[in-house]
Amino acid sequence: MSPRAASLTTLLALAAALAAAPAWAKSSDRNQPMDLTSNTQDCMLADDGGPCVFAGNVRIVQGTLDVRAAKADVRRGGGDIQRVILTGSPVRLKQQLDDGGTIDASAANVDYDLQTETVVFTGNAEINQPGRGTMAGGRIVYNMATGRVQGGGQDGGQIRTRILPKGAKADQGGN
Repeated sequence: MSPRAASLTTLLALAAALAAAPAWAKSSDRNQPMDLTSNTQDCMLADDGGPCVFAGNVRIVQGTLDVRAAKADVRRGGGDIQRVILTGSPVRLKQQLDDGGTIDASAANVDYDLQTETVVFTGNAEINQPGRGTMAGGRIVYNMATGRVQGGGQDGGQIRTRILPKGAKADQGGN
Protein backbone atom coordinates (compact mmCIF):
# COMPACT_ATOMS: atom_id res chain seq x y z
CA MET A 1 0.00 0.00 0.00
CA SER A 2 1.37 3.42 -0.90
CA PRO A 3 2.10 5.92 1.90
CA ARG A 4 -0.71 8.14 0.59
CA ALA A 5 -3.23 5.25 0.65
CA ALA A 6 -2.05 4.26 4.16
CA SER A 7 -2.57 7.85 5.37
CA LEU A 8 -6.05 7.94 3.87
CA THR A 9 -6.91 4.58 5.47
CA THR A 10 -5.66 5.85 8.85
CA LEU A 11 -7.66 9.08 8.50
CA LEU A 12 -10.84 7.17 7.60
CA ALA A 13 -10.34 4.78 10.55
CA LEU A 14 -9.88 7.78 12.89
CA ALA A 15 -13.02 9.49 11.56
CA ALA A 16 -15.05 6.27 11.92
CA ALA A 17 -13.85 5.69 15.47
CA LEU A 18 -14.62 9.25 16.56
CA ALA A 19 -18.03 9.05 14.93
CA ALA A 20 -18.76 5.88 16.92
CA ALA A 21 -17.50 7.37 20.20
CA PRO A 22 -20.57 9.55 20.93
CA ALA A 23 -22.44 6.66 22.53
CA TRP A 24 -21.23 8.21 25.78
CA ALA A 25 -24.06 8.77 28.21
CA LYS A 26 -26.61 6.13 29.09
CA SER A 27 -29.73 7.88 27.81
CA SER A 28 -32.03 6.51 30.51
CA ASP A 29 -29.89 8.17 33.22
CA ARG A 30 -31.36 11.59 32.38
CA ASN A 31 -34.80 10.36 33.51
CA GLN A 32 -33.52 9.20 36.92
CA PRO A 33 -33.53 11.25 40.13
CA MET A 34 -30.27 13.08 40.90
CA ASP A 35 -28.93 12.35 44.41
CA LEU A 36 -26.30 14.72 45.85
CA THR A 37 -24.24 14.41 49.02
CA SER A 38 -21.68 16.91 50.32
CA ASN A 39 -20.20 18.39 53.48
CA THR A 40 -22.20 21.62 53.04
CA GLN A 41 -25.00 22.96 50.88
CA ASP A 42 -26.34 26.45 50.28
CA CYS A 43 -29.60 26.44 48.29
CA MET A 44 -32.16 29.07 47.30
CA LEU A 45 -35.35 27.02 47.60
CA ALA A 46 -37.76 29.95 47.15
CA ASP A 47 -36.24 31.01 43.83
CA ASP A 48 -36.53 28.32 41.13
CA GLY A 49 -33.63 29.88 39.19
CA GLY A 50 -31.39 30.30 42.21
CA PRO A 51 -28.21 28.34 42.68
CA CYS A 52 -27.67 25.34 44.92
CA VAL A 53 -24.02 25.10 45.86
CA PHE A 54 -22.71 21.85 47.31
CA ALA A 55 -19.15 21.84 48.68
CA GLY A 56 -16.76 19.33 50.18
CA ASN A 57 -16.70 15.67 49.14
CA VAL A 58 -19.47 16.19 46.60
CA ARG A 59 -20.96 13.05 45.11
CA ILE A 60 -23.68 13.06 42.48
CA VAL A 61 -25.42 9.87 41.43
CA GLN A 62 -28.03 9.75 38.66
CA GLY A 63 -28.71 6.27 37.30
CA THR A 64 -25.31 4.87 36.28
CA LEU A 65 -23.67 8.32 36.40
CA ASP A 66 -21.32 8.71 39.39
CA VAL A 67 -19.58 12.10 39.81
CA ARG A 68 -17.08 13.14 42.51
CA ALA A 69 -16.06 16.79 42.89
CA ALA A 70 -14.94 19.37 45.44
CA LYS A 71 -17.83 21.71 44.52
CA ALA A 72 -21.04 21.56 42.49
CA ASP A 73 -23.06 24.64 41.50
CA VAL A 74 -26.48 23.40 40.39
CA ARG A 75 -28.71 25.87 38.53
CA ARG A 76 -32.44 25.24 38.19
CA GLY A 77 -35.23 26.72 36.11
CA GLY A 78 -38.78 25.76 35.26
CA GLY A 79 -38.68 23.00 37.86
CA ASP A 80 -35.72 21.25 36.18
CA ILE A 81 -31.96 21.29 36.54
CA GLN A 82 -30.59 23.54 33.78
CA ARG A 83 -26.84 23.48 34.39
CA VAL A 84 -24.28 21.87 36.71
CA ILE A 85 -20.84 23.45 37.13
CA LEU A 86 -18.34 21.14 38.82
CA THR A 87 -14.91 21.99 40.17
CA GLY A 88 -12.46 19.71 41.84
CA SER A 89 -9.02 18.43 42.19
CA PRO A 90 -10.01 16.86 39.85
CA VAL A 91 -13.67 16.21 39.05
CA ARG A 92 -14.13 12.47 38.36
CA LEU A 93 -16.99 11.07 36.33
CA LYS A 94 -17.94 7.45 35.58
CA GLN A 95 -20.92 6.30 33.57
CA GLN A 96 -22.25 3.28 31.76
CA LEU A 97 -22.94 3.63 28.03
CA ASP A 98 -26.06 2.57 26.17
CA ASP A 99 -24.01 -0.14 24.43
CA GLY A 100 -22.88 -1.64 27.78
CA GLY A 101 -19.41 -0.07 27.78
CA THR A 102 -18.19 2.51 30.29
CA ILE A 103 -16.63 5.95 30.30
CA ASP A 104 -14.21 7.35 32.88
CA ALA A 105 -13.42 11.06 32.74
CA SER A 106 -11.55 13.61 34.83
CA ALA A 107 -10.87 17.34 34.56
CA ALA A 108 -10.28 20.34 36.80
CA ASN A 109 -13.70 21.71 35.77
CA VAL A 110 -16.81 20.28 34.13
CA ASP A 111 -19.67 22.47 32.87
CA TYR A 112 -22.77 20.46 31.97
CA ASP A 113 -25.47 22.53 30.24
CA LEU A 114 -28.61 20.38 30.11
CA GLN A 115 -30.41 22.90 27.88
CA THR A 116 -27.86 22.61 25.05
CA GLU A 117 -26.91 19.03 26.02
CA THR A 118 -23.25 20.08 26.05
CA VAL A 119 -20.53 18.99 28.48
CA VAL A 120 -17.29 21.01 28.58
CA PHE A 121 -14.27 19.47 30.35
CA THR A 122 -11.40 21.93 31.03
CA GLY A 123 -8.05 21.72 32.79
CA ASN A 124 -6.14 18.49 32.25
CA ALA A 125 -9.21 16.84 30.76
CA GLU A 126 -9.00 13.11 30.11
CA ILE A 127 -11.69 10.80 28.81
CA ASN A 128 -11.17 7.04 28.72
CA GLN A 129 -13.44 4.49 27.10
CA PRO A 130 -11.93 1.09 27.97
CA GLY A 131 -11.48 -1.01 24.86
CA ARG A 132 -12.05 2.01 22.57
CA GLY A 133 -9.47 4.64 23.39
CA THR A 134 -8.66 7.89 25.17
CA MET A 135 -8.70 11.63 24.57
CA ALA A 136 -6.75 14.10 26.72
CA GLY A 137 -6.04 17.82 26.54
CA GLY A 138 -6.82 21.22 27.98
CA ARG A 139 -10.43 21.36 26.74
CA ILE A 140 -12.85 18.71 25.48
CA VAL A 141 -16.40 19.60 24.41
CA TYR A 142 -19.03 16.90 23.92
CA ASN A 143 -22.43 17.69 22.42
CA MET A 144 -24.75 14.86 23.47
CA ALA A 145 -27.46 15.91 21.02
CA THR A 146 -25.26 15.77 17.92
CA GLY A 147 -22.54 13.38 19.09
CA ARG A 148 -19.84 15.89 18.17
CA VAL A 149 -16.60 15.83 20.19
CA GLN A 150 -14.13 18.69 19.93
CA GLY A 151 -10.81 19.00 21.73
CA GLY A 152 -7.94 21.38 22.08
CA GLY A 153 -4.68 21.77 23.94
CA GLN A 154 -3.99 24.12 26.80
CA ASP A 155 -1.31 26.82 26.86
CA GLY A 156 -0.09 25.86 23.38
CA GLY A 157 -0.35 22.14 24.11
CA GLN A 158 -2.03 19.58 21.96
CA ILE A 159 -5.02 17.29 22.25
CA ARG A 160 -3.98 13.64 22.44
CA THR A 161 -6.21 10.89 21.07
CA ARG A 162 -5.64 7.14 21.11
CA ILE A 163 -8.02 4.92 19.17
CA LEU A 164 -7.73 1.22 19.81
CA PRO A 165 -8.34 -1.32 17.07
CA LYS A 166 -11.49 -3.36 17.48
CA GLY A 167 -10.92 -6.09 20.08
CA ALA A 168 -7.66 -4.54 21.35
CA LYS A 169 -6.76 -4.29 25.02
CA ALA A 170 -6.62 -0.85 26.60
CA ASP A 171 -3.07 -1.39 27.95
CA GLN A 172 -1.33 -1.61 24.55
CA GLY A 173 2.02 0.16 24.55
CA GLY A 174 2.94 3.36 22.75
CA ASN A 175 1.96 7.01 23.06
